[in-house]
Amino acid sequence: MSYPEPRYLGETGESSGFFRPASAGPDLVIGEGGTEVRYLGTGASTNGQFGLYRWDMGAKPSGPDPHFHRTISESFFVLSGTVRLFNGKTWTDATAGDFLYVPEGGVHAFRNESGEPASMLLLFAPGAPREGYFEELAEIAADGRRLSDAEWTDVYLRHDQYMV
Repeated sequence: MSYPEPRYLGETGESSGFFRPASAGPDLVIGEGGTEVRYLGTGASTNGQFGLYRWDMGAKPSGPDPHFHRTISESFFVLSGTVRLFNGKTWTDATAGDFLYVPEGGVHAFRNESGEPASMLLLFAPGAPREGYFEELAEIAADGRRLSDAEWTDVYLRHDQYMV
């Protein structure tokens, strides 16, 4: 394995970093008393290299069913609590410090079923516009809408999510 081709060709470097303080509130809340999402680094802010999100789940059970993505890999790093991670074969009760990487096409899922709050980092590479998907889920939850199977399929297809 080698380094990729250079993307920056300058000679002196530049001041181009982005800082987000820990005190910044959530960018999105999904469901009543549910998940708080912090957009740490979006595909837009990282020039398409990755998307990094902090996912703080409340005590209420939550998380997607098994699915895969065709265009992005996804990684999970548990910060606190217990998150059930599915690697396509088995579910594991992951705790602080545990990590799961899933390449493109890899079936995966996560759930907080512990009855306690849990927190993790989600990393997507390359940096796809996942915020649109998360925001659409939050809207559906806030409106109390119940989507038909065909409507859910449309949502998933627009956001590179294939349920299994």
